[in-house]
Amino acid sequence: MTQSGHRGHGRPERPTLLSVDAVDRKIIAALRVNGRASYAELGRQIGLSASAVHERVGKLEANSVITGYHAVVDPYAIGLGVTALVGIHPAETADEDKVADSLGKLPEVESCYAVAGEEAFVVKVRVSTVDELERTLGRLRRIDGVSRTRTTVVLSTRFEGRPNTSYAAEQE
Repeated sequence: MTQSGHRGHGRPERPTLLSVDAVDRKIIAALRVNGRASYAELGRQIGLSASAVHERVGKLEANSVITGYHAVVDPYAIGLGVTALVGIHPAETADEDKVADSLGKLPEVESCYAVAGEEAFVVKVRVSTVDELERTLGRLRRIDGVSRTRTTVVLSTRFEGRPNTSYAAEQE
């Protein structure tokens, strides 16, 4: 593992599924729906004491199963009304880890996915205007190792960030 917590090839070290039991999956599912739920509230939903939930959440955090908490913000409310998905084609000789690191330095890039297909990466970009999108695309194209990009502008978002809780019931 590298100093950045990665195993190489830009992939983070991941916990094994075996470290999460059915009760943990229920706690995770409940937190994904409401990350601000109290331990007492979680305990009522799952059938545990608040202290038992607190202990389990602490272990899930310590084992990097739960990696953080954040506010879900309406991008339009903060002036980020333009979303685009940008396919990144690296040059033949490009170091993809370096390309990914460079992509991560642009504040407009919210997500970066290594993908199978024509592109090596797909990034989600959020900006305030189409003019800002054009400038951002120029910065993406100037990253060392990027040969070309392909952009899809999002017209509307039907849903996003929906918590997938299917795993909570699958392995009971």
